[in-house]
Amino acid sequence: MKGPPLTRRNFGSLVAAGITLPSIAGAASGQSDTTGQEAKIDDRAGGTEIHTPEKSMGIYVGSDLTEDGSTILAGFGHEPSSHWLEIVPHQEHDSDATWTVGVTENADIPGELTEIPQAEETYKYISSMYSFYAGFPPPLTNGGLNEQGVAARDIWSPSRPELVEMAEAEAPQTGPQYSDLAKAAMERASTAKEAVEIVGGLMDEHGYSTYGGNSHLFADEDEGWVFINFAHPDGDLWAAERLGSDEVRVSYPGYIQEFPVEHEDDPDYMGSEKLVSFAKGQGWWDGEGDTLNLLEVYGAGQFPAEADEYFYPEFYQGARSPPDREQDLRDMSPVSLEDALVWIRDPRWSTDFQGYGQVAHIRPDTREELQTLWTTVTSSAGTPFVPIPIATEEVPLEFEQHRYMTADAASNFLDKNWQHQEATRYATREFKRLLYLTAEHPEEFYTDVTGAIEGFEQDLLAERDEIESEAISHYESGEDQKARDLITENVRTRLLESLSLGMELADEVQATTREEFGFRRPERQEAPGETAPGTSQPMAEGGWGDMVYVYDDATHEFPREHGSFTESESTETPTTTEQEATSTETPTETDTATTETDAPGFTALTAGAGAGAAGYLLKRHVDSDD
Repeated sequence: MKGPPLTRRNFGSLVAAGITLPSIAGAASGQSDTTGQEAKIDDRAGGTEIHTPEKSMGIYVGSDLTEDGSTILAGFGHEPSSHWLEIVPHQEHDSDATWTVGVTENADIPGELTEIPQAEETYKYISSMYSFYAGFPPPLTNGGLNEQGVAARDIWSPSRPELVEMAEAEAPQTGPQYSDLAKAAMERASTAKEAVEIVGGLMDEHGYSTYGGNSHLFADEDEGWVFINFAHPDGDLWAAERLGSDEVRVSYPGYIQEFPVEHEDDPDYMGSEKLVSFAKGQGWWDGEGDTLNLLEVYGAGQFPAEADEYFYPEFYQGARSPPDREQDLRDMSPVSLEDALVWIRDPRWSTDFQGYGQVAHIRPDTREELQTLWTTVTSSAGTPFVPIPIATEEVPLEFEQHRYMTADAASNFLDKNWQHQEATRYATREFKRLLYLTAEHPEEFYTDVTGAIEGFEQDLLAERDEIESEAISHYESGEDQKARDLITENVRTRLLESLSLGMELADEVQATTREEFGFRRPERQEAPGETAPGTSQPMAEGGWGDMVYVYDDATHEFPREHGSFTESESTETPTTTEQEATSTETPTETDTATTETDAPGFTALTAGAGAGAAGYLLKRHVDSDD
């Protein structure tokens, strides 16, 4: 199918959302993805090729609908740049301290940076950072989990084109942008409701720098809130809806539908002062009734799956129906932590676009230091989730910023200050390698790779009670630093083990691919006078519809039990205490070794000092006679 027609309603949102791409070689490649849908849409008026702004996901599951009474807030971001883990510490600031917010002239809708007052105290939080989106200045974040037990997700939510045109007309725009607001929520909010008040207050006071419309999901142990930032340059248009403990929400994109006109008197809603009057004044709402549908009035008007024609593959865009996905969650209830891990890993949306995966597991009657963010540093289709409690003080350098895919990294040489960090293996790159190798033959490799990854995760799940009990003993004895050291060492060990596992799996898939299939070289794109081989031509010429994915109709299962592809019993990962009894050093990826066999296929993975990668056996064995 061809891409959707560019109506007046959707075109402005598409362009403003950071999705204009310069035409390469003067024309589209003409290649289609495997579903036969065209990878590009041609804007004949502007001479550019654009992709639809269909990006990140957030899910909320209230505590009444979970297996253990926790609140779950999970999701991922869609950004092509580098990603890394970061633990931002609790900090104190001078009363006159300021904070730089906004966007620069390099943003898709240009702006100016401004200074606004910083809070005197900012909370510790765990987050996935990245280096580029829509020309915004790095580092960028979509949220995470803070020391108060508040979790945040940031999800695209395209505004109607007239709003985007207003922002463009008033450029340069000023005020905090989506990442600034997510950061403020993490650093200042002690409840989900307070996060809404903070973000709305900042927009009211300082304006808003937009890329075309955005949303947030906030949650604590009691409730959730969905917040929509409409693309009005003055920050005058925002709305929020409360999500109870007996509700679910899938922001894919972020949305609010029926919203009360008299929202000031309704404890389940909040909104900017002009939200209702502006819609009526513009003629977008007729003023009839007690509610207005914000998706219709201020948003895109429909969900991506409802489009008459699809731009992306059927499995991908067809899944982007929030009401259907919300029904899936209700049907799954009570939802477990493991269910949430499988959900974020689902190959319908866990593609190369997925920059990271997060599952905030917010449990009642749990110490704040032990509230946990399960995270993958890049696409969870080829990366294990590792739990990172708030008590964690740092992560290995392998999981922090590196130059691979970092915005503007190619423009200069490395500063000496960064040489040791850059010298470590970059976890994001290693797991991307596993994803790309698996995606070439997903029918052969996906279930086995996933089985090995989830076998590893099951060991991490099994050890949580013991690790947390030991940490609680330290806290109750007044030995807070010992508790933090215990948690930090466990996180460091498990992250490095996950990296070892990913590297071993990639090596195994690569060896089998080389022997059984060979390696495919990219097709050369012909152009007048062009002499470069295909291997040296641009690597992103096919447009955003030409994505890398591991989805395969024959292997996809939904709903699926966590570990259903793990065909053998995994060895139980020893606790940190047990490791200390046998070794004084935590193994790194260079300590691991692969056990070779004579036959092609996958082999058992072993690691030094009892690392958790030991015992994860990929069961697929290629018969050399076939």
